[in-house]
Amino acid sequence: MCKLFFGHLWPQRTACLWALVVLAVCLPGQAQPVSAVEKSLAQERFTVVAPFPPGGPVDTLARMLADGLQKRYNQPAVVENLAGAAGNLGIDKVKRAKPDGHTLLVVPAGNLTINPTLMRNFPFQIEKDFAPITMLAKAPNVLVAGPGLAAKNLKEVLALTQAKPNSLSYASPGVGSGLHLAGELFKQQTGADWLHVPYKGTGPALNDVLGGSVPLMFSNLPATLPYIRSGKLVALGVTDAVRTPVAADIPTLAEQGVAGVVVTSWYGLLAPSGTPPELLVQLAKDAADILSRPAVREQLQAQGLTQATQTPDEFAAHIRQETLTWRRVIQSRHIEAD
Repeated sequence: MCKLFFGHLWPQRTACLWALVVLAVCLPGQAQPVSAVEKSLAQERFTVVAPFPPGGPVDTLARMLADGLQKRYNQPAVVENLAGAAGNLGIDKVKRAKPDGHTLLVVPAGNLTINPTLMRNFPFQIEKDFAPITMLAKAPNVLVAGPGLAAKNLKEVLALTQAKPNSLSYASPGVGSGLHLAGELFKQQTGADWLHVPYKGTGPALNDVLGGSVPLMFSNLPATLPYIRSGKLVALGVTDAVRTPVAADIPTLAEQGVAGVVVTSWYGLLAPSGTPPELLVQLAKDAADILSRPAVREQLQAQGLTQATQTPDEFAAHIRQETLTWRRVIQSRHIEAD
């Protein structure tokens, strides 16, 4: 506890000044000086590029991040939705931006780990053109069965596959989508001979599975969970390494004997190549702090997302490994983009 002693001979004004100085030192919770890295980030506005239209997970995460950065650094932070060319328009803007930590990219996994192999004349070299910061959030995927399929669990589906070759098919949102490749990876790991039925989007694919036209589908869990809970779809297993808190009662595929099919829908944060490592580390810490706040976590959970924090080095390694996995699948299954 601070005690102030003022000599009776001090002028009153001098005593008051000393009182303010001592109180400033003694009061708890005084803000500590920020680091040089934080000071550099607090110099100008942020631009967070979302290379897809408003309304989806990429846009939601970009706005969460922009709001948090604005409060953190007391600088404007705007979201730019630059949709077009399968996301490449917005990605190109970030590639060409000044590498000072103020122009950032929020992007889904497929643009980083699938498109480089799938797309002809892909215009970027991910490792060369961008500096990974962190994974932001992820959503598990799930293998579901429609109402017309007699098999009601994964073991029965695999038994049916062996007993009646070429009898089953699975839907996906389109050729080369992460959910298409999840099915191809499953086939590669199990020897299943399922026919792939591509659609233009998740909605049409899911409608046909619900209607019984196609018996199986790999889907994003949030999109199918209401139908699973109502009994209109059967959840055969999530494609993650561990069960998800969003639906902890659904086992993983690995728990049921199908290893090596770990496919999540995740979203990452990147900066232009050449961004100083210390800025990447600080921005990764900032993103983790922003997404861990209770109100933000609730918003994530409402969309079926969970926070997925990584260091820049961990995130770079993850991108590299997943790119290799999808390259093998795409090349071995002879998959070409439409």
